[in-house]
Amino acid sequence: MTLGESIPIFGNWFIIHFTENYGMAFGLEFAGEQGKLFLSLFRIAAVGFIGWYLVRLIKKNAPSGLIVCISLILAGALGNIVDSAFYGLIFSESYFNEVARFMPEEGGYAPFLHGKVVDLLYFPVIRGFFPSWFPFWGNQEFIFFRPVFNVADSAITIGVLTLLVFQKRFFAFEKDKKSKTTQHTDSPSTAS
Repeated sequence: MTLGESIPIFGNWFIIHFTENYGMAFGLEFAGEQGKLFLSLFRIAAVGFIGWYLVRLIKKNAPSGLIVCISLILAGALGNIVDSAFYGLIFSESYFNEVARFMPEEGGYAPFLHGKVVDLLYFPVIRGFFPSWFPFWGNQEFIFFRPVFNVADSAITIGVLTLLVFQKRFFAFEKDKKSKTTQHTDSPSTAS
């Protein structure tokens, strides 16, 4: 696909739309090339920490729902890192009228950790216009859900939202273990 090309899947409410971004949510950028490198290195450190935390949760026999949520976040973050690390090395630059070439002779468009992240899922479910009296956006087009995202973004979002919804249930195991430990150490020992 060329950059910006769209393929309708289910009418006008699910579209495969090829776009690229520098790796932050909603296409935000962070201080040019140095910012991109910092963001990539930060992601790698975050994935290392999340992986360590996941192993720790598994060893503590944490609830499987918590392990699945952390795994989704880890997998999504890792997917975006892979895009950022290797996409620029193996593809030529994408343009609005030219398909990117795989493994071009002159090399990819960006060095290691400086590639763009590919987004392709677009769900413009509701379209309309803000009323004229609406502050700031009166008479402007309204689209819900406007952001274009990828499977990795979906995994992170599902993991985080599920954690937020079920946090009391997921993290109750730590309270239970602490209270059992406290009860065990507080109980008087009897000598016979």
